[in-house]
Amino acid sequence: MTSLDIALLYLLAAVLSVVACRQFRLPPMLGYLVAGILIGPNALALAQDSAGIRYLAEFGVVFLMFVIGLEFSLPKLRAMKQHVFGLGLAQVVLTIGLATAASLLLVLMLPGWWQVSWQIAVALGGILSMSSTAIVIKLVAERLELESEHGKRVVGVLLFQDLAVVPLLVLIPALAADPEDLLPALGLALLKAALLLGLLLTGGQTIMRWWLTLVARQKSDELFMLNLLLITLGLSWLTEHAGLSLALGAFVAGMLISETEFKHQVETDIRPFHDVLLGLFFITIGMMLDWRLVLERWPLVLVMLTLSLAFKLAMITGLARAFGASMGVSLRVGLYLAQAGEFGLVLLTLAGQHNLVPPQLFNPILAAMVLSMLATPFMILYTNTIVAKLVASDWLMQAVQMTRIASQAMNVDQHVIICGYGRCGQNLARLLEGEGIPYIALDLDPDRVRQAKAAGHSVVFGDAARLQALKAAGLHRASAVVVTYVDTASALKVLHHTHEQAVNLPVVVRTVSDVDLEKLRAAGATEVVPEAIEASLMLASHALALMGVPMRRVARIVQDQRDARYQLLRGYFHGADDDSADEIEQERLSTVTLPTTGCAVGKTLASLALETLGVRVASLRRASGLPTTFDEATVLDGGDTLVLSGPAPALALAEDRLLSR
Repeated sequence: MTSLDIALLYLLAAVLSVVACRQFRLPPMLGYLVAGILIGPNALALAQDSAGIRYLAEFGVVFLMFVIGLEFSLPKLRAMKQHVFGLGLAQVVLTIGLATAASLLLVLMLPGWWQVSWQIAVALGGILSMSSTAIVIKLVAERLELESEHGKRVVGVLLFQDLAVVPLLVLIPALAADPEDLLPALGLALLKAALLLGLLLTGGQTIMRWWLTLVARQKSDELFMLNLLLITLGLSWLTEHAGLSLALGAFVAGMLISETEFKHQVETDIRPFHDVLLGLFFITIGMMLDWRLVLERWPLVLVMLTLSLAFKLAMITGLARAFGASMGVSLRVGLYLAQAGEFGLVLLTLAGQHNLVPPQLFNPILAAMVLSMLATPFMILYTNTIVAKLVASDWLMQAVQMTRIASQAMNVDQHVIICGYGRCGQNLARLLEGEGIPYIALDLDPDRVRQAKAAGHSVVFGDAARLQALKAAGLHRASAVVVTYVDTASALKVLHHTHEQAVNLPVVVRTVSDVDLEKLRAAGATEVVPEAIEASLMLASHALALMGVPMRRVARIVQDQRDARYQLLRGYFHGADDDSADEIEQERLSTVTLPTTGCAVGKTLASLALETLGVRVASLRRASGLPTTFDEATVLDGGDTLVLSGPAPALALAEDRLLSR
């Protein structure tokens, strides 16, 4: 195959694998691994594992370590020091120590079946200590659990694992030295690493800031990108020629840049290289897996998979419990971190290159690691079910949390449930307070909840995407639900629970753009408010005002645009303070629910001729509670709710026509 053939094959495999994973909401990394297995020399044999491709794929690890270094922040570490340097440090050290001891014990007990040296045992312990940052962080973020008790512990452990990769990258090549040269080799490697890191970190940040500022002043995106590649690959080259590893230099480069004001720009620019090359790395990992050998030795693969998952689950759960977490939280942390990780694959590849993993064990170990990563999304999906069955006290803790929410909502009625108490939710709460409308807000940030409660706000800690939390917040007594955070998956859960329990309760959802608008509407959202449209309207109003257009006309133009976009803003609902003579003829909104035996039931909208009265139908909600599209030919059913728009006298006539027997 030519170079172009190979490049096209890898691109095709990458695209198809990512598309498949997106369809099933799985991390792309799993798709890359499966794609590598399929196109590799041990399956369809569409591509051969060449040294050139492997070397190119190594740059995926280089950019991964660069991004890890870029996210390395001393203030962040200090804020999470108990979870990072307490639970995280204990997890890595104990995993390596216990795995090494277990391997050596197996050598004594089963010498004919398990033959490894202590160097190999240490390397295997380091590989086992890693969990998948890419998979777990994505799933935790999607489940809105980053600020939960188990979420903070999971993030802390993963952060320390990422840091622990750096010394392991130095340790594993040193372990491959001859026994008599091992200590000198290890000492030399550590000395080189200490000298190089000390030299780079002592004055490196000052030089890096000066150099990046000099390049940025040229105002050339092309030059800035070339400079980033030069810094990353240059420091990687330096550490490799110092007898260390490419990835170590990239990590240092990221650390140096992380303390400069260019961090976020660099993160944005480097992301495409990181994602593409890391995908290539995982494809090459998949190509190494010989599935025929795995099938021949499937009992060994199954034993390795089961023992590794059980060992890490038990140990991490026990450690989290020892560090003060409840049993339910501890078990969740163990379930989230029991799998192998992408850095484990990196270390396994490095150990294989230095003959620290016996060839007959390489494929079974690789297969067990890949299978554990494939199982992770399902383990996390059923975590709540597993914990509820195994930990009785967890149910009690959740009951206590629901009781707190219920006690807060006990004295309010016809209130608004605010899902999310960020800046948007807090602004909404202030407006509701100004109008004397009660509300209760649910938020998952404990610090924000604590500060807001201290200030007298009606906010409680709870996940709005959970039915129990919505019920405790008084869902059946509420007058409306507003989702103020931008997360379509969670908003869909809120909509599902709301319309399952309170069919006619209106729900307003915030979103970034129109991309998910129809999906949210189909799920039952009364109105969807895209930020992009609101931002464009405000920009247009300021621009028109600056151009000299009269403010009254600017307000009318913006209102006309809103009327065209939001059906519910075409008019207003009548209130007790809307009876002035000036407002009688203004357009307002009225809600009419059809009786089951009314004369309008079974008729089309056209036959009712409401427009002849000066009234139009703004929206139609079926008896099931879901809004629906409609036209003149739509047939009405009993229990349907129509939102009518028009002047007060016309609305009265229209209501009489719809409700007459």
